[in-house]
Amino acid sequence: MNELHNMEISSASPKKKNFIYEIIDDDLQTNKWKGDVHTRFPPEPNGYLHIGHAKSIFLNYGISEDFHGKFNLRFDDTNPSKEEQEYVDSIIEDVKWLGADFEKRIFFASDYFDQMYQLAVELIKKGKAYVCDLNGDEIRSSRGTLTEPGKESPFRNRSIEENLNLFQRMRTGEFRDGEKTLRAKIDMASPNINLRDPIMYRIVHEEHQRQGKKWCIYPTYDWAHGLEDSIEKITHSICTLEFENHRPLYDWFLNELGMHHPQQIEFARLNLNYTVMSKRKLLQLVKDNYVDDWDDPRMPTISGLRRRGYTSEALKDFTESIGVAKRDAMTDISLLEFSIRNDLNKRAQRAMAVLRPLKIVITNYPEDQVEELEAVNNPEDASMGKRVLPFSREIFIEQTDFMENPPKGFHRLIPGGEVRLRYAYIIRCDEAIKNETGEVVELYCSFYPDTKSGTGTSTKKVKGTIHWVSASQAVSVEVRLYERLFTIENPASDENWLSFLNPNSVEIITGALVEPSLSKAKIGEHIQFERNGYFCVDSKYAINERLVFNRTVTLKDSWRPKK
Repeated sequence: MNELHNMEISSASPKKKNFIYEIIDDDLQTNKWKGDVHTRFPPEPNGYLHIGHAKSIFLNYGISEDFHGKFNLRFDDTNPSKEEQEYVDSIIEDVKWLGADFEKRIFFASDYFDQMYQLAVELIKKGKAYVCDLNGDEIRSSRGTLTEPGKESPFRNRSIEENLNLFQRMRTGEFRDGEKTLRAKIDMASPNINLRDPIMYRIVHEEHQRQGKKWCIYPTYDWAHGLEDSIEKITHSICTLEFENHRPLYDWFLNELGMHHPQQIEFARLNLNYTVMSKRKLLQLVKDNYVDDWDDPRMPTISGLRRRGYTSEALKDFTESIGVAKRDAMTDISLLEFSIRNDLNKRAQRAMAVLRPLKIVITNYPEDQVEELEAVNNPEDASMGKRVLPFSREIFIEQTDFMENPPKGFHRLIPGGEVRLRYAYIIRCDEAIKNETGEVVELYCSFYPDTKSGTGTSTKKVKGTIHWVSASQAVSVEVRLYERLFTIENPASDENWLSFLNPNSVEIITGALVEPSLSKAKIGEHIQFERNGYFCVDSKYAINERLVFNRTVTLKDSWRPKK
């Protein structure tokens, strides 16, 4: 290890962001891995990535970056019945979007199938693996329990020659699915059930999305995972806590084979309330059309969050703020929303949008006049400049900004009351026009010419300020208001979890109006609709110049499930 590398390591040492950093720091100090730090993110391509995966990506890539190491993206594609190229493509896109640079280090477990097969043969020759004729149910029932040992398979003591012959015949397709398996020969009385002769290979006559028809036997995850880490010379194999009891099995395989032995470190996975994180449950939501697709903005998938308007920077800030723990816990989704607001507050352009329009006619304003008013694009960043707002005799405000019989503390528009129009004038409500059902459909108001925002000479003051858009120049758009997908904090804990889907998780508004500056808004652009929340242009439904805005997050945490 050269002097420069020593200097780089010492510069990383003071970070100590979490207990994993401390372990790696100690390893570097003792030269355990000859100064190397090599991590990976190993998803199975059987679904889209979710925010829990984002935490793992940020952790693994962050370690490689902070300790000047390497980072691999590797697909555990060992189950052809559930894996698709669509999932591979989406995962690559998500990892890149999150900013994790795997350079050219993208690998697939299927690339190691020949090597894994030969390693299995090696274990058979050592008398450490055997072909078993028990079916899946019989294997499960013979495993025993946490308090009772398992029962040995009647095929456990086949000769090495017979096992080699049968395993070869398994590979050539002589047997049906499930007719035989290859199992490790370890200890059926082990207190760790994972060591009770686990399955290494099963027969699956199904075409692999990368390997085609080459194989009809496929390695199990437990057999393949540790080998992949070893083959790639991973130094720190960082997993979530559910793999802690599998670690002795990975150790056993690598020890028996005398292979490079990465250090596995477990951490608590990310659990968010008001959602589910299980791929199986997420797949069911998609397949049964409870959501539009994997990228539905209500989903906790990275593609869904991206489409909703979340930023990779905000997701990283969120995962760092909750830290890396050794015990599972439930994280409040409001913490995620806080990180999103904090990030978008600095980057999002402000604009005015009226979601549910109520028309105002300013009776003393000239009929044909259109006045250009100046508005700040972002008060947090002067470099974002200003924009022009057209103001005219007829405007629209939010329906909720007018009340005939307001409660105490209502500082918006009321009959005979006054309010300031944002960046414009103070107006007074003179008359409310109603339809035949008694619903207010239009307001007649008057304005005070000397109260123009920024340049007015009047000393008149009002308590309320509301947003508006000009009736003649406003752009009609569709707005989608997203809420939390479930009505209870931990839906996954109930077997009837689908019964807690929030029926009001999305509201589609087709008659919203936005100021003309948004007529050219681009897909993914972040905008704060003043007083309404943060929004972005939708990437799926905004087609043929049709603008659809998704609400990313409200301006404050005020969500309550509607009954």
